[in-house]
Amino acid sequence: MAKKKVKKWIQAADIQKGALTKKAKAAGMSISAYCSQPGLSTKSKRQCVLAKTFRRMARNK
Repeated sequence: MAKKKVKKWIQAADIQKGALTKKAKAAGMSISAYCSQPGLSTKSKRQCVLAKTFRRMARNK
């Protein structure tokens, strides 16, 4: 059986504030540069997608 889509998926997301920024700064890159590199872990990829979504949401306000 397929999973049911959550309407408010951002509220349900497990967000650790500053985790992606910390990873990017440790690698000596910006967030966008860090997310564009190949070979990221699944968790990092998901954090990058969420960061991109937040940027679009902030721009549309």
